Amino acid sequence: MEIKWEVVAETFGITPAAIIAGRLKAEGLPVRVWQEGAGQALGLTVGALGTGYVAVPEEYVEQALGLLDEEVEIDPEDWQEESDYD
Repeated sequence: MEIKWEVVAETFGITPAAIIAGRLKAEGLPVRVWQEGAGQALGLTVGALGTGYVAVPEEYVEQALGLLDEEVEIDPEDWQEESDYD
């Protein structure tokens, strides 16, 4: 059976797309990331050739979009103090 992949995010360049994919992978979702070949070869990050794409199998689309819509609360207590690195 062929897997049908659906784009769940479009970004300016491959780097933000890879970050989004990492978030989805951390939740156990299968993910593919790509950028238009010409844009990647030329190092473009804007316009149609610079677009980065994040896709998941169609059965994961709802879950992926839900994860990407979540607001992440950052607790300052979770961050280490600079002195922790000495």
